[in-house]
Order: sequence, then C-alpha cells, then structure tokens
Amino acid sequence: MIIFPAIDLYDKKAVRLYKGDYNNMTVYSENPLEVAYDFQKAGATAVHLVDLEGAKLGTTPNIDVVEKIVKNTNLFTEIGGGVRNTETVEKYISIGVNRVILGTVAVENRDFLVDVVSKYQEKIAVGADVKDGFIAIKGWIEKSNITLEAFLDDMQNIGVKTVICTDISKDGAMKGTNLELYSKLSKKYSLNITASGGVSSMEDVEKLSEMDIYGAIIGKAYYTGDIDLKKAIGVAK
Repeated sequence: MIIFPAIDLYDKKAVRLYKGDYNNMTVYSENPLEVAYDFQKAGATAVHLVDLEGAKLGTTPNIDVVEKIVKNTNLFTEIGGGVRNTETVEKYISIGVNRVILGTVAVENRDFLVDVVSKYQEKIAVGADVKDGFIAIKGWIEKSNITLEAFLDDMQNIGVKTVICTDISKDGAMKGTNLELYSKLSKKYSLNITASGGVSSMEDVEKLSEMDIYGAIIGKAYYTGDIDLKKAIGVAK
C-alpha cells in the first residue's frame, strides 16, 4: 500500500479543512515545499496535493507551489481541486505532475472524462467523494443523485485506473476511517482504490494495509502528530 501524505493548498499555504468546510480552516505551514521535504525525509515516495482555491474557482491559483514541489522533490505527485477542462490537465502534466485527479467534472461531463482518459490513461485519476452513499460535487457543497457503486462501475468501464474515495463524514474528524466501505470496494473492483478521509491512527493504516488496498491518504493526522509518517510507511510496506 502506498502512503500519500497530503498537502491542501490555499493562498500558497498548507492548510486543512474540517469536513470540507472553508470557514473551518487551519493553516499548518506558510511553506508547502518544506512540508513536502519533511514527507520525503520520512520515507514517503508520493504526495497528494489538493488546490482548495482551485476547487472553488475552477482555476489553478497554486500551480507555482505545485511546480516547486514537483521540481524540488523526488515524490510522485498527484493533484486535484478544480480540474474542469483539458487546458488545466495539460497545464499540470506539462509541469511534471504525475497524476491529475478529476472530481466534479468526472460526474457532470462523462464525455470529457472518456476523452482525457483515452488521451492520458493512468495519468488521470478520479475522486469519488461520498456523502450518505451518493457522490458529492462542487467542493463537497452539492450531493449528486449518483450512488457510489454506480459511479465506480462506470469508472471501471471507462478504463479509469485509480479512484480516490473519500468518505466526507470522516474527513478531518479524527475518528477513524470507513474500513467497512474500503474493504467492500477493494473486493468488488479491480480499480486502484485510495482510501481518503479519517485515516487517523496507526490502527487505520494497519487495517487498510491488510486489505491490500492500493493507497491511503494521510492528512490531518500527520499534522496533529497522531500518525508518525515514518512508522505508517513502514507498516504499509
């Protein structure tokens, strides 16, 4: 299992939201590149980046910060947040980002998704953000009428390789992740599923690793010190 420590970007800073609430934001670092260096020192091979401003605006306001991380570390980089057109996908890939994550647009514009997946293949991942069993969109503000399982069936049919699945109710709440959900998904699908939201203890990491799931994103728990990144990477291996 690959551990993806996360950096959420807002106004060029590393921040965290509580349950996706922009009014409940904590700034953890003024220098996200330093955070990425710390990840690398702990043995991380990958980083999960989210442009929270981009998610709101559909633009790339933090692309210079992303480029610094790409150019100055050896980390595999994936980024999501506001990727809604081919230009944005190409922008990120042109600066060396390894994988671009589509969220809202993957739900609202299937033709676009099919097109970029056929063009960029494994460089495209899809975010499946789940609220009460349904896919949430627009930075988690709206709930669609598509169930998680119907969505994942479709992703598999299209040829998407990697899906980042977030249980919004668990995100940033530090009360554990939805192990039951990830166990069910890892058995049912041949997709590379990354667990996201509420991975908040070494026990979570151990249990996810035992499931043989593709990856796990560690966000808030790293910043609060509840998970020792070096130990988590050791357990995941």
